[in-house]
Amino acid sequence: MNDGNHLLPAFLGVLGLMAVGMMVLLRQIQRQERLDKRIRTVQRNAGQAFDFGEPTGPWVLRLIGSMGNAIARSGMLSTRTLAEFEQTLVTAGFRGGHGLGLFVGSKLLFLLGLPIFSFVLLQQFHIGAMMRNGAVLVAAIVGLLGPDYAVRRMRQRHLRMLERGLPDALDLLVICTEAGLGLEPAIARVSTEIRHAHTAVADELGQTANELRVTSDSRAALINAGARTGLDGVKRLAMTLTQSIQYGTPLSQALRTLSVEMRHETLTRFEARAARLPVLLTMPMILFILPCVFLIVGGPAILQVLEVLKK
Repeated sequence: MNDGNHLLPAFLGVLGLMAVGMMVLLRQIQRQERLDKRIRTVQRNAGQAFDFGEPTGPWVLRLIGSMGNAIARSGMLSTRTLAEFEQTLVTAGFRGGHGLGLFVGSKLLFLLGLPIFSFVLLQQFHIGAMMRNGAVLVAAIVGLLGPDYAVRRMRQRHLRMLERGLPDALDLLVICTEAGLGLEPAIARVSTEIRHAHTAVADELGQTANELRVTSDSRAALINAGARTGLDGVKRLAMTLTQSIQYGTPLSQALRTLSVEMRHETLTRFEARAARLPVLLTMPMILFILPCVFLIVGGPAILQVLEVLKK
């Protein structure tokens, strides 16, 4: 207990330094917001339409994002690590510019906050110093790896939603191309119409449509869509559209064929999952059903044998 009493002032000091740092960052954020508002006011009066991107969300998220951006710019993390973080966030569906800073800031906050919280909480219980230090270490590991696990789960969910809604988007693309729309207007139209049913697909198609508007190389924008998601269906769609543009093949026919293939693959995956059910039910049946059957069938005989042995 004496070791805990010696370590408590150190943890409180670290917590105080974190509070002071957050206050300083909050003041910097508020000052930057005031400067941005003044600049936007001047540009609005001058007739310019440039947008600096006003920060959105609660001040806590802006504070965490500022902490993460400061760490990312400081050089503490390598360029490769930051690129991997950014690619993971983009694949998980984050389109904002503050995603990387918020992710890094969350890792830092949980890495420092969870051990301090667990240490202060465990001071209320009479446990050994070794167990207390082990709990603090486990809290630090959870705080370091927890945001990665959360982002990985969000990425898997985003890809599942994207894969589920892609055949419907292809059907709408076929309708738009047969109606006479070009590639970029068709993608933009489908992005608008499908948003209420499949938000993930609408975001990806909207991003692709924006890239097609600002670049002259449509092939690069389509290939970037497949690389951004990493999903095989999106890569095949990008390849189909690229080949249609390059060789002049009918776009509607290629999209219709790809849609039929994707729906057939989805049906095949469902059939494969259904075929796995008997194998998955074998162990629960052995553990929970067969003992009951044996008890019902052999129970009377066992009782008669026990009566005979008693006599």
